[in-house]
Amino acid sequence: MLQSMRASAQGWIGRVIMAILMGLIILSFAIWGIGDIFRGFGANNLARVGGVEIGADTLRNAYQAELQKMQRAEHRNITNEEAHEYGLDRQVLSELVNEAALDDQARRLGLAISDEDIKKTIVNDDNFKGVTGQFDRQAFDAFLRDEGLTEKSYVRQQRSVHLRRQIVDALTNGVQLPKALLEAIFRFQMETRRVDYIVFSTASAGPLPAPSQEELKSYFEINRQLYATPEFRSLVVVPVTPASIAKPDDVSDADARNRYEEVKNDRFGAPEKREVEQILFASDAEAQEAHAKLDAGKTFDDLMAEKNLTPKDASLGTVARTGLIDKNVADAAFSLKEGEVSGPVKARFGTVVLRVGKIVASTVKPYSDVAAELKHEIALQRAQSDIARLHDAIEDQRTSGKSLTEAAKSVGLEARVIAAIDAVGNDPQGVPVKDLVDGAALLKAAFASDIGVDNDTLRVQGGGYQWFEVARIDKAREKAFDEAKAEVEKAWREDKAGKLLSAKTTELVKKLDAGERMAAIGAAEGNLAVKHADDVRRGASSGLALNVVTQIFNVGVHRAGSAASEDGGRILFQVVDSTTPAFDPEAAELANIRGDVKRGFDEDVITQYLAKLESDIGVKLNAKVYSAATGVSPGDDF
Repeated sequence: MLQSMRASAQGWIGRVIMAILMGLIILSFAIWGIGDIFRGFGANNLARVGGVEIGADTLRNAYQAELQKMQRAEHRNITNEEAHEYGLDRQVLSELVNEAALDDQARRLGLAISDEDIKKTIVNDDNFKGVTGQFDRQAFDAFLRDEGLTEKSYVRQQRSVHLRRQIVDALTNGVQLPKALLEAIFRFQMETRRVDYIVFSTASAGPLPAPSQEELKSYFEINRQLYATPEFRSLVVVPVTPASIAKPDDVSDADARNRYEEVKNDRFGAPEKREVEQILFASDAEAQEAHAKLDAGKTFDDLMAEKNLTPKDASLGTVARTGLIDKNVADAAFSLKEGEVSGPVKARFGTVVLRVGKIVASTVKPYSDVAAELKHEIALQRAQSDIARLHDAIEDQRTSGKSLTEAAKSVGLEARVIAAIDAVGNDPQGVPVKDLVDGAALLKAAFASDIGVDNDTLRVQGGGYQWFEVARIDKAREKAFDEAKAEVEKAWREDKAGKLLSAKTTELVKKLDAGERMAAIGAAEGNLAVKHADDVRRGASSGLALNVVTQIFNVGVHRAGSAASEDGGRILFQVVDSTTPAFDPEAAELANIRGDVKRGFDEDVITQYLAKLESDIGVKLNAKVYSAATGVSPGDDF
């Protein structure tokens, strides 16, 4: 639950709410006083929230996990001091306190969840499903190992998560959103503006003088951080997954044809369908009387007319046998020929007479159309059973001192060498490296390892394993001026041209606001074309870059402005007019708006509830344990 709170804090509503929550917690510390709240703890207790204690290891593990996540995101080492400046330690502590408060409340409310329900949630978790789409015990065990958990501790953790969710759902279900707020946001988001604009290329800045060496060096020094290369690593990887070792070409046509015969009707066939009509009678006697009329020459249509039924009333549609719930009706309907009428049929809710109209024959894709698919499927299944053998064989070779390349070759596999890859998966040219197996997990492990380290085997989502070795590390570094000179000069020219264009368009904006026409400016600037955009809306695609759209909505109607274009040029624009649609509660666009606002309201309710709950049950913290776990002192601002 609190992970979702963190995700929601990425939006503007969430950031405001999280700021309020952190403020309340910090304020509560100030009110209680540092001296009082840090008394009465054992050496390993970080905090007591009501009747729930938070251990030092809990904070330390959570803090280190978040710190590592931040380091991976920024591709550099981050010190504890930097993390403290970002507020990471306080964020982690806040989450732990909130979770403990909800755990304490769940205990006092007597909430519970059965072992069977916990089991269902784990079995149905997509993260633990193999290639067959079913729960994979090996994937689950690998996850526990990676997270340093036992099955018992994970079940306990999930139980707490679900109990907290019960409280949160009770708080937020049924929250009604103010119509006035929805309408205001709807009108804001749906406002559409029409603009005229001129695109100024970098050439419009005029010829630029050649920069001197001193100018380039000065520019380089000011922007040195831009001329750096990230850390690259050379990796040797050996993935063993059903997809990587499957050999569809080794599957014989005989095996594929046998599978085809087993599954062709269910998977590759369209069943026979029939157009079925029925007339329902209240009793067997009434149905028999109607059947006698049919024998005497009346038609099915005559019977419908007597019952005041239209063809639509009598129609069951064009259905397959499985589409008819009543077995007696299905058997009767699929025993008739096209156009035939049945005798009385005993159905669940009375007796019916049926008529079959058009019959659509069943169809089955020929074997030739699906042979490749079936061979691939069979190969995957065979590979799945071979993975355990390959795993053990490679592990035996590694234990005996063989390199990963040698171990792979001993079982008939080729190790893949990735010459250079950065922490986000790009090569030195900035192009993503293709065909990585479970790339996120591989990169996480590879950039936490080192040359010569005997790395743990990685479990691959969906089944299988992956081994890797770090062969070389090229550390992140800043380029020297001579090495980056060409890039520096190019950037200097773009920057210089951008500043000249900005000054130029600033003067042109003044002319437009004073009444000069856009066409006249275009003509005076070298017959530049005046373009038009009729559907400019916040957050919507209008052919204009986001920064240009933002500037368009930062000026009033009939006013002018300018913004940088994506190619380094400049766009001069004038807002012609603006329209805002009437509020429509059923508008499709309102769905996203309503969802965002609802999430904001939910988080606000949760924030207020947690603040009141923690105030009522009491929160006490141990400053020494906190400092030892995070490596920083709480300080006066804490």
